[in-house]
Amino acid sequence: MSETVKMPALGESVTEGTVTRWLKSVGETIDVDEPLLEVSTDKVDTEIPSPVAGTIEKILVDEDDDAEVGADLVVIGDGSGSDDSGSGDSGAEEPAEAAASGGEDSASEEEAPAGEEDEPAEAESAPSSGAPGGGAEGQDVTMPALGESVTEGTVTRWLKSVGETIDVDEPLLEVSTDKVDTEVPSPVAGTVLEILVQEDEDAEVGAVLAVVGDSSGAAPGGQEPSKDVPAAEEEKPAPKAEETPKAEEKKPEAPKAEPKQERSAPAPAPKAADSISGAESSGYVTPLVRKMAAEAGVDLSSVTGTGLGGRIRKQDVQQAIDAQKSAAAAPQAPAAAAAPAAPAAPELEVSSLRGTEEKMSRIRKITAKRMVESLQTQAQLTTAVEVDMTRIAKLRAQAKDAFLQREGAKLTFLPFLIQAAVEGLKMYPKINAEIDGEMVKYPAVENIGMAADTERGLMVPVIKNAGDLNLAGLARQVGDLGSRAKSNDLGPDDLSGATFTITNTGSGGALFDTPIVAHPNVAILGTGTITKRPAVVQNAEGDDSIAIRSMMYIFLSYDHRLIDGADAARFLSYMKKRLEAGDFESDLGL
Repeated sequence: MSETVKMPALGESVTEGTVTRWLKSVGETIDVDEPLLEVSTDKVDTEIPSPVAGTIEKILVDEDDDAEVGADLVVIGDGSGSDDSGSGDSGAEEPAEAAASGGEDSASEEEAPAGEEDEPAEAESAPSSGAPGGGAEGQDVTMPALGESVTEGTVTRWLKSVGETIDVDEPLLEVSTDKVDTEVPSPVAGTVLEILVQEDEDAEVGAVLAVVGDSSGAAPGGQEPSKDVPAAEEEKPAPKAEETPKAEEKKPEAPKAEPKQERSAPAPAPKAADSISGAESSGYVTPLVRKMAAEAGVDLSSVTGTGLGGRIRKQDVQQAIDAQKSAAAAPQAPAAAAAPAAPAAPELEVSSLRGTEEKMSRIRKITAKRMVESLQTQAQLTTAVEVDMTRIAKLRAQAKDAFLQREGAKLTFLPFLIQAAVEGLKMYPKINAEIDGEMVKYPAVENIGMAADTERGLMVPVIKNAGDLNLAGLARQVGDLGSRAKSNDLGPDDLSGATFTITNTGSGGALFDTPIVAHPNVAILGTGTITKRPAVVQNAEGDDSIAIRSMMYIFLSYDHRLIDGADAARFLSYMKKRLEAGDFESDLGL
């Protein structure tokens, strides 16, 4: 019985997707919810899991081809077809079937050929054949799918050497991609028989990285050579000892296997000593985290890892950095004494990218394509006004602690800006509109896209129905979506449906920007950093004076095909008036 897997719905307004990578090939088996393929849309890249378990019988859409939502992608069978193709003549000849299945009667007849095949054991298909010799070969550990649009990874560190034993799910190696550094656990327990990809070498997703021998396969492996090589019988009672000669036979040109095995116990310690002072119990550190710790002067031997297998994560190092800052704040004299050492630390940090080249990430390519399309489609320009944020700054300082306890969300300046913008969109719906051919659509909702800078690139999660939320609701949405954007925990629906976008370039210290409109929107609001400077203020009697005020620029880029400069000025003027009045006491409980 076969079942067809279709292209699922991948978010609002998404009608089709592009198959970027098949994670399984025809003839391979797959479990329920195991990643089957990778799909890219104009909103997001994601993996499609298999709805059924079985064998891949036919792939209907090739890589880089488009498919509409609901289109057939692949046919998955119940496994009967795979058995037929795998055994070949098994239905015609019973002896062949017995040989392929590794039956008890034919096992002795197959041992001699299998032993011969073991000598050139580079053929990685031997373990899957089911022959007795395959058990001795162990199980392949392959490069897993490490995220959306990731096609390859770099082996940065082997945590086990040839000849060392490993448990199920124990970290085997460390892999780095353009998105993330992570560890790859062993799928089986046994002994590392062979390492096929060396450190600092690249491997595509699905490539074989190492061979781990299953503990149950050691006995058959020992029986096989016992007929051809009598000396193996003496090693038969010691499975671990017999696996070492096998590793040496496979790679005689690399005698490193012997010394690594002889000191297998202390081997991990020298590796960890590079960054953790030999504290093996503290876990190991990725290059990204190691660099972060080195820049901040954090001693990793004092950091407790909270990741899998004791791995020290960025969050652990950040906590240590925060703790150092808190400790340094109290004793100011020691901090001053340490000042002479400061010039050595802030040496010019030269990026490792200097003088190199790299492939653009999937998100970078999509962003580039959209930005160029937007500029080629729309007649864009930018209008700006200056806003006195002093009153809001005072309200925020007065209410932020109680607000955090009451609402469970931080009170930043962004919710104030969003609320003022949403009110302006309701008054001037042209700013919230969309051009569709010769028609103009005016949405009945205000869905606010919130540009977020992440390690993966620019992400724009969307606050749905922002016009129905008060200041507290907006603050909660800002905190939740911002956090999930940085942790790469956003779904397709979280990134689609925006009718208007806000980008806070001021978070990076920028005073002013001319952002590009995210098509099909017709406008985007930018917010600069808040700075204190002298400004002319007027009292109730109309008298002018100079005072220190918290000032910022807000700027609107818009499509001049629909929005005129007067429209933009009216919208920004409303926001300026609303923000400078600062009438948010009721929302803040003041």
